[in-house]
Amino acid sequence: MADPEKGYDPRIERRLGAVLAACVKHRTTIVSNMGAANPRAAGRLTVELARRMGLRIRVAVVQGDDLTRTVTPATALPELGKTVAEHGLRVVGANAYLGADAILAALDHEPHVILTGRVADPSLFVAPLAHRFGWKADDWHHLGAATAIGHLLECSTQVTGGYFADPPYKTVPDIAFLGFPLAEVEGDATGIVTKLDGTGGLVSEHTVKEQLMYEVHDPRAYLTPDVTADFSQARVSQEAKDRVRISGVTGRTRPEKLKAIIGFDGGLLAEAEFSYAGPGAGSRAELAVSILRERLERIHRCQEIVRLDLIGVNALHGTAGNWTPAYAGATSDVRLRAAMRTHDRAMAETLLEEVESLWLSGPAGGGGYRGKLTPSVSTQAIYVDRSAIELAVEVMQS
Repeated sequence: MADPEKGYDPRIERRLGAVLAACVKHRTTIVSNMGAANPRAAGRLTVELARRMGLRIRVAVVQGDDLTRTVTPATALPELGKTVAEHGLRVVGANAYLGADAILAALDHEPHVILTGRVADPSLFVAPLAHRFGWKADDWHHLGAATAIGHLLECSTQVTGGYFADPPYKTVPDIAFLGFPLAEVEGDATGIVTKLDGTGGLVSEHTVKEQLMYEVHDPRAYLTPDVTADFSQARVSQEAKDRVRISGVTGRTRPEKLKAIIGFDGGLLAEAEFSYAGPGAGSRAELAVSILRERLERIHRCQEIVRLDLIGVNALHGTAGNWTPAYAGATSDVRLRAAMRTHDRAMAETLLEEVESLWLSGPAGGGGYRGKLTPSVSTQAIYVDRSAIELAVEVMQS
């Protein structure tokens, strides 16, 4: 919204610049969703990058996920039981999760690079597999199995040891230099997850099983735009060091509707922090919280929801109920965090001022104030008919 030539992933030039020449030389197609909110601008940037590198390439830009113009005040928000008008916030964008069919249309142009906006993560992998093996759009068994492969790869190093280490129970070798995962996939959509020799991390039954269940609410019905995948009979087996086979996944008819995300102007996110250290730090931090709460309510008449966390005591588990770890009273290092989301800039600035004033008017032994105001976006999911999507592929050349 601030710049019509931006909106793509800001890392795209650096990342493509590192691999584009090698991929063109070895006829490796890059498929990426780094087009984000502006895939056309990302395509133009990629073409210009290729020219500077002396490369002649074709870039296929996938469009159709942007549904912003179709959102009306009467659009229903099922998770809230309200309409957009009743929600009362300004719409800043709406994007559908496209599937493999959108990428397949781009692959038909034999591009060097495909750039998309919002697509379902597994679809980035399902499309090249379906293209390579010639699967039909209703080949649910193969699409379901391919979705499992895509799901294992979509979070990159989580399947090669990232987000896995928990010493001393689970150790990961050379974790600072994790290798990215590869999948060697066969025509029946079974495959082996592996990584390059000499890279850090590991690929084991445990890393694969943890990633397979990541963000999966129902293993029997993992919904994507391409298929309803069934992971319930998946078989995971270690074939060799850092080589794990995945098989037994199937699928059935894809969902009738596509999920889309509406972004709303969430106002300002005000965040401020302050630290307490030494004996009694936890008690002094709790006193600071009570001071903030009382001043915001009684002096400033704050009607906004304010979150006050003590990092190291209750920041992660505080919302689960009245939960305080046994060591809370003994902690000697705690950081207070105050946060508020509001459309009232004056109240947002007040929160920061009140936390900063703890330097002079709060408990002893505090310091390290930091505060910032950040524009925010809140989101709600909706479900749209596939007929609402107008897919298009634009080919650009350097």
